[in-house]
Amino acid sequence: MVGQRYFLLFAMLAAAAMGQKAVLAGGSETNVGAPIPNFTGLWTHPAFPWFEPPATGPGPITNLSRWPVQRPAGDSGSVALPPSKVGISDYDQLVGDYNSPILQPWAAAVVKRFGEMSLAGITFPNPSNQCWPEPLPFIYKKPNILLVQWPDRVMLLYAGDGNQIRWVRLNEQHPLPLKPSWNGDSIGHYEGDTLVVDTVGVNPDRKYAMIDLFGTPYTDKLHVVERYRLRDYDDVKDALERNNKENWLFQGDVWTRARNGKFLQLLLTIEDQGVFTTPWTATLTYAPGSDHLGEAVCAENRNEYYNNREMDVPKAERPDF
Repeated sequence: MVGQRYFLLFAMLAAAAMGQKAVLAGGSETNVGAPIPNFTGLWTHPAFPWFEPPATGPGPITNLSRWPVQRPAGDSGSVALPPSKVGISDYDQLVGDYNSPILQPWAAAVVKRFGEMSLAGITFPNPSNQCWPEPLPFIYKKPNILLVQWPDRVMLLYAGDGNQIRWVRLNEQHPLPLKPSWNGDSIGHYEGDTLVVDTVGVNPDRKYAMIDLFGTPYTDKLHVVERYRLRDYDDVKDALERNNKENWLFQGDVWTRARNGKFLQLLLTIEDQGVFTTPWTATLTYAPGSDHLGEAVCAENRNEYYNNREMDVPKAERPDF
């Protein structure tokens, strides 16, 4: 009920923003005479690793380890099938394709090292399983988002194993000089029916600095452009087919069940001249979510929940008091 009340409050605030024109920095205008699209609401993309590969052109790093069939999560939180060379991404073995031509040699070596750890049965640390802030684009791991619009800003609240908020300032420019931060600096504007968000300044000087579940690194040159649109099922079914072939749909196919409604589709362009040999693209297609956000917390503790055992933390040989 608490989550539902917050959603209704956000919806009322955002409704006041609808229909107002957006003014770009420097005095120029966009969406003149056109209504601003209303993206406000709860949206869900329950898929791992999460990126939907593009129909053509360079795409994200994919998993070399596969599960032979698509199946929702079982009691153990996994499909628990033996690894394969074909099928969907194996969430139990995260072996990024270190042979991908988009990776510079040093980045390929990093991805390969993490993959070797996963093949050895080692769950390597990442921002999510260590309860650290999750940078863009790793934050897409969280399956649920609440998107709320105001005339001068947009809020994206990512819900999952603890909630995290991103703010997008509308019709502004990146500050110079730019100080790196957890989420970087995000600015946006509307282009017709599309919300365009430009993000730079994501701080790489941190533990678990990676952009995906395969440990792909990033540098201070990371640049992410997001384009959000409301689309019908027929407009997104090609991306959903790629999603079904690549990602593990751990809650089943929530998209087909919502085929009579609108979908929120995010088209991503990611570049980092310190890591990648070329910019690459991907999509994430969000189905309508539930009517409330549940409470969640990511709490550091000594139990490795993913191995059901106690972590090997430092221990004193004798009490010091």
